[in-house]
Amino acid sequence: MTAATVHVPAVAARHPPAHADRATYKAWVDEHCAGSNQRWVRLQRYDRFVEQWPNLQDWFAAPLRARLLDLDKDPHGTHRSGGPCVGMPYLTYLSLVEGVSLDYPLLLGRTFSSPFTQQKRHGGLGIDLDLFARHVARLEELGYADGDNQLKWPLGRMLLHRGTPDIAALGIDDLQALRQAIDDFTARMRLEPLREPYGRTPRRSLASTAKGYFSTSITRLNAAHTLLFQIGQVAQPPAGRVDAGTWVDHLVPDIGPPRIHAVVERYLRLRLETTPDRPQSVRHIRDALRRLVVWMAHAHPEITTLADLHREHAEEFLRWLGTQHSTLTGQPLSVSHRRTTVTLITRFVTETAAWGWDDVPARVLFTHADIPKIARPVPRFIPDHELAALMTAVDQLPNVHQRAALLVARWSGARRDEIRRLADDCLDTYPDGHPRLRIPVGKGYRERMIPLHPQAADALRPVLHLAQQQNARARYDPSAGRTVRHAFIVRGKLLSNAFLFDLSLKTACTQAGLVDATGKPTISAHRFRHTIGTQLAEGGARIQTIMAVLGHTTPNMSIIYATLSDPTVKQQYQDALDRHLGPDVTLAGPAAEALRQHRLDPEAVSWLQTNFLKTELELGHCLRTPAEGPCECDLVLSCSKFLTTSAYAPRLQARLQIEQTLIDDAISRGWDREAERHTSTMRRLEQLLNDLDCNKASTSAAASQLDPPTLSR
Repeated sequence: MTAATVHVPAVAARHPPAHADRATYKAWVDEHCAGSNQRWVRLQRYDRFVEQWPNLQDWFAAPLRARLLDLDKDPHGTHRSGGPCVGMPYLTYLSLVEGVSLDYPLLLGRTFSSPFTQQKRHGGLGIDLDLFARHVARLEELGYADGDNQLKWPLGRMLLHRGTPDIAALGIDDLQALRQAIDDFTARMRLEPLREPYGRTPRRSLASTAKGYFSTSITRLNAAHTLLFQIGQVAQPPAGRVDAGTWVDHLVPDIGPPRIHAVVERYLRLRLETTPDRPQSVRHIRDALRRLVVWMAHAHPEITTLADLHREHAEEFLRWLGTQHSTLTGQPLSVSHRRTTVTLITRFVTETAAWGWDDVPARVLFTHADIPKIARPVPRFIPDHELAALMTAVDQLPNVHQRAALLVARWSGARRDEIRRLADDCLDTYPDGHPRLRIPVGKGYRERMIPLHPQAADALRPVLHLAQQQNARARYDPSAGRTVRHAFIVRGKLLSNAFLFDLSLKTACTQAGLVDATGKPTISAHRFRHTIGTQLAEGGARIQTIMAVLGHTTPNMSIIYATLSDPTVKQQYQDALDRHLGPDVTLAGPAAEALRQHRLDPEAVSWLQTNFLKTELELGHCLRTPAEGPCECDLVLSCSKFLTTSAYAPRLQARLQIEQTLIDDAISRGWDREAERHTSTMRRLEQLLNDLDCNKASTSAAASQLDPPTLSR
């Protein structure tokens, strides 16, 4: 059977269950059972079973718990139910030889000897043990331990359910049917005990028993799925994202009128077909539309079609959305979540109206002004001291895949999913020997080659070697549009982002002490990307270089990294002071405190670097930037933007003498208010001179460099 073959389960074509003819069964037992006692036991159980249940269909229709008791014996060999002791060897014969399909509840509820074991001991069941041995060897080559036990459980039950011994006939339908049966059976185990204990009370609760059974069963089923995918017997890989055709059946809950449900589901199906490599994006659309449908069901149950929605309804929905809370955290919906919801609904309305669909709004419901505004944060690069502590902890991670993933993220700035989907031949070198990394098609729909730090390359090479050793089957990558042999493969399965990044970062951040009060890591994988972008910008890299490394499609996405970081602002601020004010100059004035505490934003610092001389006043400098508009006051000495230095001490002293003269003149004329004003100015000048605290030598030296104009009233 090829991967492209459409598989039809054989169960549907089998005849109704019926007992085997005694003579036929006796001949088979005589041929394949060597011991006389064993042949006698099998025939005795056959006779008792047929005597009590002459119609086999009645036994299959009986309650599951009664049928499981018919299969059980207590430790002393006595049948516990008082009825016929139905041997699983006979049921195995009925299935694999006579073609009778055994139901999954019976197969999952009963612990029985594997049909592979029976085939090895007695034969006659038609199972190809050589093929099974090759499957076991291939599974162990992929990294599984004890492949024999991993495969016997799922393959044996699928064969018995199909009623055929042909392992090569198993397909994706059989795997999905067994998975669904496991889900149903474990749900039933949580509610009722299906088997009675042997004279003692069970130690484990029903829930814990069901949980353990589910975990073990799914692990074995995934191993079988991995094997069948690797040998090309099934086309769909295990785990990973759910197939679009299956997932779309659960797109929209069955709520609201049928006409609303139909148009929403039609739109989502179309989106899945046009963007098959972005199912998560379609899920976001589904969640946004589901909120709209839920609101309509509660607020306006009389509306049976989306075409009846008007602007008034949209405004009401926006008010309702602002009062909703997250079902996960219980907190109010974030601005970004509400922004996404409104944006996607607006897109749905616009597109469906443009396509001329029925039962959709033919008018504008939401405008650009309705989309909540969101603050644009600066890139959150990792400070040097935190980065050093974190990378020390990363180097100590025991898992080679986790360590390589984080180091590649640190030195490449690639996105998580891009690193996860790296190919096993993604690493080579430039002509000078420096490592070079090929990053697959990602969010920007563009493959790119970038230089990679040798530390990351050294960590990635063992991962590539392990992937090449496994020789796992190439998977179809919908983003790349072709099959790819991935690097981060374990046991034939692609590792998840949660394992490669979330779990590893939690361990590393905990060890490095980079956690908040609740123990949550303060470093995310995406912050490595911000760090690379910021470091490139600070190092003088061109915008084109930042775009090439980070995979940005427009310059606007990279310009944000060119914004000066805090350390750069501090350094340029200090350079400005050293260049224009001198390293030994003392500062005074209301704006001096802002400079000392680095409260000036990057734009102000940049403007002062080139315009500091233009800010000069009679007694100092005004730090008001053009963006703040013209100065609206002449109270220079008390303005928060006023700054003076020791170089202006001679002018301040001269102004002090003038103020004293003006005070004396005002007193002689009886102008008390004028004398008070000059007295206040004089006190402010004395405070500035006291803050400057400059000696006579520095004052005279500074005075020689200035030519103060004539001061008049």
